[in-house]
Amino acid sequence: MPTKVIAIANQKGGVGKTTTAVNLAACLAAAGQRVLLFDLDPQANATSGVGVEKVAGASAYQVLLGEGTLLEKVKPTAWERLALIPSEVDLCAADLELARLEHHLLRVAETLQPVRASGRFDLVLLDCPPSLGILSLNAFAACDGILVPLQCEYYALEGISMMNQVLDQLRGAGVNPGLNVFGVVMTMFDGRTKLSNEVVEEVRKLLGAKVFETVIPRTTRLAEAPSFGKPIIYYDKYSTGAAAYQLLTQEVLGRLNGAAA
Repeated sequence: MPTKVIAIANQKGGVGKTTTAVNLAACLAAAGQRVLLFDLDPQANATSGVGVEKVAGASAYQVLLGEGTLLEKVKPTAWERLALIPSEVDLCAADLELARLEHHLLRVAETLQPVRASGRFDLVLLDCPPSLGILSLNAFAACDGILVPLQCEYYALEGISMMNQVLDQLRGAGVNPGLNVFGVVMTMFDGRTKLSNEVVEEVRKLLGAKVFETVIPRTTRLAEAPSFGKPIIYYDKYSTGAAAYQLLTQEVLGRLNGAAA
């Protein structure tokens, strides 16, 4: 099966986007997939979330500007089959610098070509910045589908409608004609509150089969894990958060295999 690229994105911050990128990447690797987590967010939370130190010059910044290759930027993590392209603060300048270049929306797609061709990875997960700037648009142009984490709160659906408009524009401009939402995962779910249950119900009504069955709970263990530089399955493998991400992983693999078939 050719390498699949999935962007994990939501223009709103604090919705569990990086938590989902890190934990899904780790669970997919634990399930036997060769996974590359590509941290495109200048905040570099996915980088520290898998226990890799932020180092000057380690990000994809220079590669996106045309120097070197992405494969040179790949770093191993402490976990088998999980590799990382780290981020650091220099990516902040990428939005400005890329805008001056030719084909500025295709830089990530172009630099990912050798990674896809290398056959080293089954899956590349792109952790996008919490905005719809040039780095996120590059990720959308490069990916086979977008996984959207949605927080269980009332403004959740506004984000989806804005993202759909952007996807329409990118498809219309021929940037990535096959672009679509691979799936929506509800995050920070609190089963004790009426609000969480209502939001999940409403999102399912509107988006149907796009929404994964698994919901990610709001838990202390999930919130703690990044400060130890560990995905939840290695921080507390018997926690409800670990169980939720393992279930989500099975759903993601099911969709990928269904698409391949």
